Amino acid sequence: MEKTEIRPIGKLIWRRSRAKGSAPYQTQAWRNESNGISATGSIPLKFNRPTLGGQFIPGAVQFVRKAHESEAMPDLDLFGEKPQRQAPASKAGRPRVPLRIMISLLYLKHAFNESDEGVVERWADTPRWQFFSGQSYYEDRQPCDATTLVKFRKLLGEEGVEELLAQTINVAVELKLIKPQELTRVIVDSTVQEKAIAHPTDSRLLETARIKLVEAAKAVGIPLKQTFAKEGVQLSRQAGRYAHARQFKRMRRAIKRQRTIVGRLAREIDRKASALGQAVRDALGEALGKAQRIVAQSAQRKAVNGQPKLYAWHAPEVDCISKGKARRPYEFGVKVGIVSSFTGNLIVGARAFHCNPYDGHTLGSQLEQATILMQDCAVQPDKVFVDLGYRGVDAENPGVRIIHRGKPKRLTAQERRQLKRRQAIEPIIGHLKTDHRMDRCHLKGEQGDRLHAVLCAAGYNIKWLLRMIAKKGVPFLWRLFLRPQKGSGTRWFQSFLAAWRLSDRISRRRSSIQPALLTA
Repeated sequence: MEKTEIRPIGKLIWRRSRAKGSAPYQTQAWRNESNGISATGSIPLKFNRPTLGGQFIPGAVQFVRKAHESEAMPDLDLFGEKPQRQAPASKAGRPRVPLRIMISLLYLKHAFNESDEGVVERWADTPRWQFFSGQSYYEDRQPCDATTLVKFRKLLGEEGVEELLAQTINVAVELKLIKPQELTRVIVDSTVQEKAIAHPTDSRLLETARIKLVEAAKAVGIPLKQTFAKEGVQLSRQAGRYAHARQFKRMRRAIKRQRTIVGRLAREIDRKASALGQAVRDALGEALGKAQRIVAQSAQRKAVNGQPKLYAWHAPEVDCISKGKARRPYEFGVKVGIVSSFTGNLIVGARAFHCNPYDGHTLGSQLEQATILMQDCAVQPDKVFVDLGYRGVDAENPGVRIIHRGKPKRLTAQERRQLKRRQAIEPIIGHLKTDHRMDRCHLKGEQGDRLHAVLCAAGYNIKWLLRMIAKKGVPFLWRLFLRPQKGSGTRWFQSFLAAWRLSDRISRRRSSIQPALLTA
């Protein structure tokens, strides 16, 4: 008895027959539905029964197509149209974010006091920011990941962010918001850009050193007899409470015990690292050096062997700066010099100086930076108004006249009047700290301090440009967008302008007459 079974496979219909005593699933005929060609028996198909571990897999059939001798294989499309081969995907990675968007994000971050995460989230919700970034249509998405800004800042470097600041100065001059002659007179002052660190105390630094030493020893596989974890936490808490209660003798006793623990751990790690080899010692050298500095500086008030104190484990570049403020006698960060125009309050220079130098010794570098940033405007500063912190550096800056109140007899009457405007830079520094993120620097290392100072100044200038454009009003927009063209529209524009001036004159006269009528 013969049984016939028809099974569809794609567009191909197989008719399989099985008879008594015959091999299973011998093919009798096949037909291709895609082109309607019937080739029964012309091309025999041999089926191979797929097996897995010697057992037959039901439902899975492999076939091998063979042609007769001296007959060409017909070009048949058994499985429909052949898919077009696409170009292989590039292995270069994700496409780069446009440069204008990245630069705009840096401007917007410091202009509107946003973090890296906040600026990319707000960019997705603000059409004006996207238009400022060069987008033609609104896109409800984040422009990039927040960590991309970190990499982009490192890629730019200090010279790159200075170019961003220079472009804000060029735009202000090109739009005639400030005259180039006004940039020849500048005001220079310094401030402190604080680092994002906890307030340094001996107890906190010693506890941090103990934790870091234990972690470093564990990373290289050095077993320690004791980590003093429980005792270290208790001593740190006790020292803080004794200081609050003004029990300084007990506080110093707790700090002394902390110093003993850190010194013991450092000696044990150094001894065991020497036995393991020079590579392990080199890996632990930085941690051991910092721990020894903290132990030595906590034993006395002054610096040891002229070496500056360490105020943060992760930020060794931090300096302790005293600016004479009653509300904040000590600030921990880096000194930043600011250069602004004498009139207009536009920032034309910002630079960070480490190791807390004397203000007068930073004047030459600040003027050099300001000259480079204003070179597109073909001007350079020739008069500098400073405070008494910049005395005694006239000989080091021969091409610039330095004006301060420490030499009243050598100043002219006009310079004495102009000196009253020196304090105009103080509110500029206040706005930099309050509105443009200079109050706290979260960027890492000395390079982060330098980049942050310049970017804060660039963000201030962006806000300055927005204010000045709004202050100039409609006449400013007329000069940009409503300039009359040669041809048919010139007469109409002139008549419209005359009518507007006439109506403005009438409204002013009416406003001057109205109070007199009311009083009558």
